[in-house]
Amino acid sequence: MSEPAVTPSTVHLRAALDRLPDYKPGRPAAAPPGMTAYKLSSNENPYGPLPSVLKAVEEAAATLNRYPDMAVVALRQRLAQALDVPADCIATGTGSVAVLGHVIQATCDAGDEVVFAWRSFEAYPIVTQLAGAAPVTVGLDADARHRLDAMAAAVTDRTRVVLVCSPNNPTGPVVHADELERFLAAVPREVVVVVDEAYTEFVRDPDAAHGMQVWRRHPNVVVLRTFSKAYGLAGLRVGFAVAHPPLAAAIRKTATPFGVNSLAQAAAIASLDAVDELTERVESIVAERDRVVQGLADQGWRLPRTDANFVWLPLGPDGAAFSRACEAAGLMVRQYGDDGVRVTIGELEANSRFLEVAEAFGAR
Repeated sequence: MSEPAVTPSTVHLRAALDRLPDYKPGRPAAAPPGMTAYKLSSNENPYGPLPSVLKAVEEAAATLNRYPDMAVVALRQRLAQALDVPADCIATGTGSVAVLGHVIQATCDAGDEVVFAWRSFEAYPIVTQLAGAAPVTVGLDADARHRLDAMAAAVTDRTRVVLVCSPNNPTGPVVHADELERFLAAVPREVVVVVDEAYTEFVRDPDAAHGMQVWRRHPNVVVLRTFSKAYGLAGLRVGFAVAHPPLAAAIRKTATPFGVNSLAQAAAIASLDAVDELTERVESIVAERDRVVQGLADQGWRLPRTDANFVWLPLGPDGAAFSRACEAAGLMVRQYGDDGVRVTIGELEANSRFLEVAEAFGAR
């Protein structure tokens, strides 16, 4: 069969696409021959699904010829029970990043502004610009923490949303309760404040803000959470927002119909029912995180505090060399240009090998 003639495309594409940064996923694991490879680049849970969750997925698979429940009623009701909120305050999506995109679409017109810290979650500028809004970034402080006073000062009459990532991805620190309350008092009530708590289950800082407590006091607050990290369902893509009813309804209206598939819905419900078992796994990850942090401190590394399932090494231009050293040892880590390297807390052997690489590389 002859190949069709190819002519240059004349279709119109949005100019905004030329300005979008690429989302760079964590690289898959690769290692020299004879060495086990570990992927520490995507903040994934190192534990496989619980048997009860796998069973729920297998049972749901029998109905794959049918569309999932578009309104995600059973999961929303189960989340409402777990969080002690009305079900009409829950909006779901394919991961919390998708739900964030729905929030931006529901609140922003072309030319509006979204304020967030930088460096923070790299999807923030992407979902903002896809909605036609303009990202307004505010640099982190010397401890890789949000400067909420500066973020409040960056709010203008064009600001529609402010994003607060706590713990901050990729650097690790949380926002403290007193800081967030002071910030919310300074931000106009018509501006939506999204508290992104993708890693909230790993938080142990006693001064950390608690999104749900803040949400109950402030009608303009939205809390984002995910089943990808602590619950270990990254491959099924399910997250949710807690918002007050008018905004939650708007978020649901912008969502892709049937976006959260039937397997994801079943697995999320089963995970909520198995919360005690999953909590034990989270505690194991936190214990490993503490071991890694202490090991790095003993080697002389000076790092920001982390309350997530990863550590941040502010290596600057040395990040590329460190990433290569990790790769040579069979560890895939996540380099962020000349800012630093994020390393996920993984399996025991992976974490021990990472500490060996860090010691050989030399503290920074």
